[in-house]
Amino acid sequence: MNQTLDGLKVVELAQFISGPYCGMLLAALGAEVIKIEKPNVGDQSRQSGPFPNDIPHPERSGLFHYLNRNKQGITLNIEVATGREILLRLLKEADVFIEDMPVKLARRLKLNYPSLSKINPRLIVVSITPFGQTGPYRNYKGYAINSSAMGGMSLTVGEPGREPLTPPFSLGDYQAEIIAANAIMFALLARDMIGEGQHIDVSQVEAWAVFHTGNVVSAYIYRQQKRIRAGHRTPAPYPYTILPCKDGYVSMIALRGVQWKRFLEIVGNGKVPDWYANDERFKDRRRAGLEYADDLDKLLAPWLMSHTKEEIFALCRQRHVPFAPVRKIDEVVNDEHLNQRDYFPEIEFNGGNEKFKCPGAPFRFSQSRWDLTQPAPSLGQHNYQIYCEQLGYSAEQLARLRRMNII
Repeated sequence: MNQTLDGLKVVELAQFISGPYCGMLLAALGAEVIKIEKPNVGDQSRQSGPFPNDIPHPERSGLFHYLNRNKQGITLNIEVATGREILLRLLKEADVFIEDMPVKLARRLKLNYPSLSKINPRLIVVSITPFGQTGPYRNYKGYAINSSAMGGMSLTVGEPGREPLTPPFSLGDYQAEIIAANAIMFALLARDMIGEGQHIDVSQVEAWAVFHTGNVVSAYIYRQQKRIRAGHRTPAPYPYTILPCKDGYVSMIALRGVQWKRFLEIVGNGKVPDWYANDERFKDRRRAGLEYADDLDKLLAPWLMSHTKEEIFALCRQRHVPFAPVRKIDEVVNDEHLNQRDYFPEIEFNGGNEKFKCPGAPFRFSQSRWDLTQPAPSLGQHNYQIYCEQLGYSAEQLARLRRMNII
């Protein structure tokens, strides 16, 4: 089977997570992605862990290897005129350009969309910034913690009455890149119809605002209702919560009354426990969730603490109750279901002498394939292939560019 994006040429000039994750999604679907890094320095993610045996090394970063698999890697200094000329030669033949430069820098270097569209009208330029290309914040720097806060997400995370929290692990960066990859697909479809590329302006703040629009922003627009931090539970109806059990935690949600009744029958060995059936406070599930959730937690605690999360999961599956164990990372990696679906393929690095598992594709195509064909490139690994074999530079010119610190 062919890959979905066979023949698509992508140039990626982006650091850390923003941009590289988008490029990785395209590369896994068959796009030829050329990743550009700073000479002698490389991508910022090379300095971020995890590292094998906790020993930092720019060629052994787990984050870098995950984000940049299936890509070709070159080094190039775009701050000098010769470097920009080389970049423009690459972009003349490219379909997509992924960049995360500050707005002012892209304009100063003439690497913004109005300039690039003149040399390649079919080029799709994806600009990923914290606040977008327009507006009063367009020139501000920002990080995932800023975008989640300003996009309204942090206000909804944490315990009631406590300070807001930021979603972990740069989650806002990943959300923005998923949106960017989707936008690229639509731009490619549009190019087939109108015959030219376009500029995609991705704002990480707006990615968060879109992400939780359904039950937060719309609630404010329609009812002026402000979402509060709910901590480990959503107030109503009960249960919509995470509670401790014998060996960890279990996620409990039963939006339908019949699901909640089935779970109560599990707890009561075939019948609803008397402590629930005979208590008038619990007749209305919504009111119970708003006013008596702590009491219900305490009443369920003895049963939960006498069962492991896998025992609870098994019992709930038998009765079609949508509860689930809160898994630790090692449990996720070793999950029987995920491994039967080959979700964690092994990737090689260090010349094939070392391997580690990494997440695969959360989707399957019936008529095309998703591949993990090669590990992330070492710094400048494909300089010869790109500069000499594709662009026609000689080995002597390549050596001179290296001495001048252009590559």
